[in-house]
Amino acid sequence: MPRVALVTYDPRPEPSRDDDLPVLRDALRAAGAEADVVFWDDAGVDWGAYDLAVIRSTWDYSWRAAEFVAWAERCAKVTRLANPADVVRWNTDKRYLGDLAAAGVPVVPTRYLAPGDAADLPDDHEYVVKPTSGAGARYAARYTPEQHETAVRHLARMHEEGLTAMVQPYMKGIDAGGERALQFFGGRLLHASRKRAVLAPGTAFDAAKVAHPGLEPWTPTPAELSVAERALAVVPDEHEVLYARVDLVDGEDGEDGEPRVMELELVEPNLFLFLHPESVPAVVAAILAAAR
Repeated sequence: MPRVALVTYDPRPEPSRDDDLPVLRDALRAAGAEADVVFWDDAGVDWGAYDLAVIRSTWDYSWRAAEFVAWAERCAKVTRLANPADVVRWNTDKRYLGDLAAAGVPVVPTRYLAPGDAADLPDDHEYVVKPTSGAGARYAARYTPEQHETAVRHLARMHEEGLTAMVQPYMKGIDAGGERALQFFGGRLLHASRKRAVLAPGTAFDAAKVAHPGLEPWTPTPAELSVAERALAVVPDEHEVLYARVDLVDGEDGEDGEPRVMELELVEPNLFLFLHPESVPAVVAAILAAAR
């Protein structure tokens, strides 16, 4: 009987927001596995007692990125970790977009402003500022050139906390076509979904945001699938990756028309199994195969 750890975080005093976690745990148990839901930072967990640790909803990792990566490296020394520690290390810093671009993958154009850098912000188009280590639109906001001073204060706040900022053009195609998420599991396309734009005009960077507004099932186009597969081919140890989510948006008018990678989620992407219950058997089968 394989032993599987489904790794999450402790959200107390709030209830867990991962509705998929009990579904996945119960499905694994029904398939004959011993499956436990455990917190990544629980010092009492014996990770070596598991055949596989699957990172699922460790949704506080971006606040504690260095600590989280150190945990992943320790865990990987005593059991199989999915995704692997080197993938986790690479993917916790969104400067990986530069690696994708260098490999010819179409991505949202991105510049980086580290602490100490000047506030070099666009003055001719709407743009987004967000941290290189973030999730759920944490510390993310969109600005017009007229909101320069507000954006500068946003940058200063992140730099005070030691965070490097990303500056990207606001991709207006999101307002019409939304953002598409292609999910892969066990090396195959699992399902896809689409959501509406997350960043509303005027929403403060430190305000709470709905991470997946208007989520609905989606059938990916051949172009979307091609770009997603090209992005995954750049990942370190791509053949060891158990799960992945590739978030895509439309290019701006006048560009090549290809979908562009907004983010490549290899640490703790929501699987949206509540939206795609038909995918549960495939996820369970892939996890059991990895555990064996």
